[in-house]
Amino acid sequence: MTGSGASAGSEAAAYPASPAPLAVGVYDNHTHLEPGHGVPWLEVHEHLERAASVGVLGAVQVGTDVATSRWSAEVAEREPRLLAAVALHPNEAPELEASRTLDDSLAAIDDLAARPRVRAIGETGLDFYRTGEGGRGAQFRSFEAHIEIAKRHGLALQIHDRDAHHEVLETLRRVAAPERTVFHCFSGDAQLARTVTEAGWYVSFAGNVTFKNAENLRDALRAAPTDRILVETDAPYLTPVPLRGRPNAPYLVPHTIRFMAETLEADLDEFCSQIASNTVAVYGPWHDEPVSGAMGRRG
Repeated sequence: MTGSGASAGSEAAAYPASPAPLAVGVYDNHTHLEPGHGVPWLEVHEHLERAASVGVLGAVQVGTDVATSRWSAEVAEREPRLLAAVALHPNEAPELEASRTLDDSLAAIDDLAARPRVRAIGETGLDFYRTGEGGRGAQFRSFEAHIEIAKRHGLALQIHDRDAHHEVLETLRRVAAPERTVFHCFSGDAQLARTVTEAGWYVSFAGNVTFKNAENLRDALRAAPTDRILVETDAPYLTPVPLRGRPNAPYLVPHTIRFMAETLEADLDEFCSQIASNTVAVYGPWHDEPVSGAMGRRG
């Protein structure tokens, strides 16, 4: 892989220092490590070495179009600490439909879904923040096609839901979502968290749960059963407090998961064990050895 041209010194300066290691390892279930996000490039191996040094055992590398999905699938085949998710981001769908390439792009995602290290279809869903009424039809068509791809291949589904809670839930119910459905970067409130987890789905929290104005996310975290909670970075975005303004990366997960455990007044090691177990339950093992955790099982 080639870099963006930034020197090793400038790369190191852009990223925060590593946090104290976790005693019990966890996984980052949603990250974007490909180049092109406006941050200094770090090689995937360097990202994962930093992550391993602080107890982050692996990550799910997520695509948002055909090119990044193909990159994700290919890098996961070379790197045992990565799994891949492949999809067309909801905001891509209207543009692809306008250029009459949506069907071909969905077919490419379907082909990538057959690769063994691809364990999820995502991120897919609905995003009404930037897409107006005219583009919503393409988003719905793309979303429903992704759900069918996930079910056909027996894969988990990673949901992108922005300003579309009701419509996302209605679609998942109407077309019967996969059992292993994850609301990535959960953005709702406690009631939505209860609705999602009562359906048997998962809520994944990113670094924005630490933000001062995110009490709705902390309420949602408290409302969710611990066996339905995951953690992510959504790197290079949503860097947790106290590091906002710096690039995010999988090795910074300990900041977020420590904050989550403190919010729940949970034992950190038990909480990490449960989150790791949840993550493997959704995506399968990164390696051959199983990961166990028994905190907070629903009776």
